Amino acid sequence: MVFKKKEKRVPSGFNTINEFFDYLYKKEDLIWMGQNTNHLQKDKGIEDALIAGAKKRDYCKYPPPEGFPELKELILKDLELDPNLFDVQVTASATESLYLAISTSLYHVTNTIASDPGYLIINNFCNRFGNHVKEVPIYNEECGYKLTPELIKENIDMETKLIVLIDPLNPIGTAYTKDEIKEIAEIAKENNIIVLHDITYKDFARDHTLVAKYAPEHTITIYSFSKIFGMAGLRIGAVISSPDLMRPMRASVINDLGTNSLAQEAGIAGLHSKSSWIEDIKETCFKNQELIKEAVDETPGAFLPVYPSDANMMVIDISQTGVKPEDLSEYLLEEKNIFVREGNYTSKRFGDRYIRVSYSIPTSEVMEFRNEFKNAILTLQRKNKK
Repeated sequence: MVFKKKEKRVPSGFNTINEFFDYLYKKEDLIWMGQNTNHLQKDKGIEDALIAGAKKRDYCKYPPPEGFPELKELILKDLELDPNLFDVQVTASATESLYLAISTSLYHVTNTIASDPGYLIINNFCNRFGNHVKEVPIYNEECGYKLTPELIKENIDMETKLIVLIDPLNPIGTAYTKDEIKEIAEIAKENNIIVLHDITYKDFARDHTLVAKYAPEHTITIYSFSKIFGMAGLRIGAVISSPDLMRPMRASVINDLGTNSLAQEAGIAGLHSKSSWIEDIKETCFKNQELIKEAVDETPGAFLPVYPSDANMMVIDISQTGVKPEDLSEYLLEEKNIFVREGNYTSKRFGDRYIRVSYSIPTSEVMEFRNEFKNAILTLQRKNKK
């Protein structure tokens, strides 16, 4: 079987997408607002754990295949889930967790319900292993820019096996209320459907509720260390589910000799120290959102569909400015050293309307974006008129 996926757009000036991201990775003075990574994480415990593990040469040994027991216990404790009801598999990133969950939940006649906008990598996986993905348009005020229980009910059929719930939602930043989560859990139980609850951004939210607490036998939870822990480059995550749902996933693990031991040690340190730094990061992110809103409010034709966002990113709709998202992202990168992302990465229908900006970066850098955004739009408008 040969898998296909949509090719990413290669920005002008680069031959391949890999060359583009290598350029970004090596550019140390770049204002990093184009990927939802966390540059505010300064916890010495995480850093010290990495250094200590390297000095002990722990990387010479294979770690346990399911993950260090301490790390598994800490993940369940962080989520306040009963260890008697749930199992944990540590993975080499939340992306691997998604792949395990989807590849073992779907088969060729089943379909998936997902939102548009959303995280298209998930949809790519669902299309590989299932029949098709119902990409439900949610970019409107009527549904509050999220996949509501009502929309889920409208799109369920006899072959629906999976509901993809990204919560908070990449790229918009909408989150679900407890009542919505409870209703979605009931839908899953009544229809024997699995909810794939991707909680990658939950720690940036003002409030968050797990589907797993209301439908433990029908939920697979995706956990990431990339965002709030600032460990994106260490590639570590986890998948959490009931033992019954875990069995086929664990049987499908390719990385059978364990996940990066140094990353796991850093994850343990981060979970131990989390309570001492998480509120500072959240406070900075909400402050940074305010600055972005100021810039958008000053720019005719631009607006924020969702504010405040419950993630570490938000969407700026520029469809009424006459400026294309790809032109704006290239201008900001080339002229102002600011990396943002055009919307086509997250939506087939609506990606030409917006850019996505991440703001878990120092406030001084967000101020630079705040000062440059309006002028960038005006400059490109003048250029388009010529």
